[in-house]
Amino acid sequence: MSCSPVELAEKNQSVLVTWQRYRKDSTFENFVEFAISLNSFTEFLIAKGPNGLLHSARELEQSALNLFGDERTHPINDLAMQDIHGRVHNISRLIEQQIASANQRQERREHNGETAHEIQRSRDVWLIAQDKEPWRDLLSQLGYFGVRVDYFTWQHLPAPMQSNPIVMIDITGLEPASWAVQIRSLRQQFAGSQMICLSMQSDFNNLQMALQAGCDTCFPDDTPLQAIVAHVLELNDPLEQEAFRVLVVEDSSTAIKLIQRALEEHKIVSKAISDPRFVLDELRDFQPDLILMDMYMPKCTGVEAARVIRQHAQFLSIPIVYLSGETDVALQIDALRLGGDHFLTKPFNPVFLNAIVKSKIERYRSLRRSMYHDSLTGLLNHTSTKSALDRALAESEKDQRPVSVVMVDIDYFKKVNDTYGHPVGDQVIRSLAWLLKQRLRKTDIIGRYGGEEFLVGLVGSTAQQALQIMDKIRKDFNQIQHPYGDSYFNISFSGGIASYPEFSDREELVLRADEALYRAKRGGRNQLAVAQAEAAV
Repeated sequence: MSCSPVELAEKNQSVLVTWQRYRKDSTFENFVEFAISLNSFTEFLIAKGPNGLLHSARELEQSALNLFGDERTHPINDLAMQDIHGRVHNISRLIEQQIASANQRQERREHNGETAHEIQRSRDVWLIAQDKEPWRDLLSQLGYFGVRVDYFTWQHLPAPMQSNPIVMIDITGLEPASWAVQIRSLRQQFAGSQMICLSMQSDFNNLQMALQAGCDTCFPDDTPLQAIVAHVLELNDPLEQEAFRVLVVEDSSTAIKLIQRALEEHKIVSKAISDPRFVLDELRDFQPDLILMDMYMPKCTGVEAARVIRQHAQFLSIPIVYLSGETDVALQIDALRLGGDHFLTKPFNPVFLNAIVKSKIERYRSLRRSMYHDSLTGLLNHTSTKSALDRALAESEKDQRPVSVVMVDIDYFKKVNDTYGHPVGDQVIRSLAWLLKQRLRKTDIIGRYGGEEFLVGLVGSTAQQALQIMDKIRKDFNQIQHPYGDSYFNISFSGGIASYPEFSDREELVLRADEALYRAKRGGRNQLAVAQAEAAV
């Protein structure tokens, strides 16, 4: 799982505490607190895993929201109370298993002496199939990226254990009624697992049946091998992101307290101001992902503030959600036309508020991400890579730490495109991107610098350390067998390394690393070269 056991335990404890509080004092306010913590837990699982727990968490959340009601509908009846209580403690049991499994994996890694730059196998992966042979290429491809797959037949399924693996299920040769029962049984045994159905007929009924049985993802039988590999790798290394940030513009201290309490439960960072005339300063200083704005405030309305905000190009796309007791639909529509993105009527359901806030921010960040990241690989693009390197160098100058820049270029890449076609060439580029993301730390910089060229920034690494790290990646990349038709081909990369403080700034580091790269190319390719400070003019 991508979250730490501590994070998962904290979320679990929050749900347990708020539920016990409601059982002791069954007021509507306490049920609201329970619903908020439960919604936060479900959103946490969506963002950080373990994904398989979502089946149980979502069912519990739906049950709770169906019972939400108002002050008149609480306490809930005894039957509903028993149902919710059983679901809460079942999820708690699954979480305890998940944490125990994660701790065991951590102990194995420490026992094996793995370092920060070595492969981190975050989850076990299983293949369940009648025949392993059709999937040998898939297993080999995953193996190149450090993913070991355990194979099981339907006749010899694994026993329940303290593990939540990624389970790939091949349903070839099984009748729909049979494989649906098998998948449902697996889901019950491994509630915390991510289940992928392979060789699926892509008609609506089969897909619906597989998803209802417990599969999270279905791949039709004509799915390219690389798509399955990409999905498994993404599950092993989900995208991590900074906490969401919300600026609350509201003149009521009571409303501010309620809003911030609901946001805080979801780890959303917020800042509140009561005077909208200071909103531009806060947008520049706080840099929020979204603005929650009251419609009616003294001296300036929310609509007037929104129109002022939209006069600035850098704030044109930031979402603005109005909060108001205004129920006139015509006025709401007019407010949206004048710069707003959504309208929430007071009093608002805090669970609904969080859902709106998070969905708006996710779309906003997705748009920003497309501006700063390469669409083919998901790595930083050229401009973002340079900016990230500038920030790393500024921090390293203060902390007196080295930074090594590595320019990487795939050897004979034009020949790959000419021989096998551009789609295959794209897959080679993705493969190197996956390998770099897997082998390097989150704190390192990995960017697609252009075409088949990458820039890597190893923060805290000297030139010799960078050489050792990248040379292992180079050797492993050269071992990958890239599929083409019924055959395979291998390819290599060359690299040049330059380090700070031997070279003083980003321009010089990139220039010297680039010169070292071409020295490696001239030396025969499939090798690395290090720039020497005394060689600089």
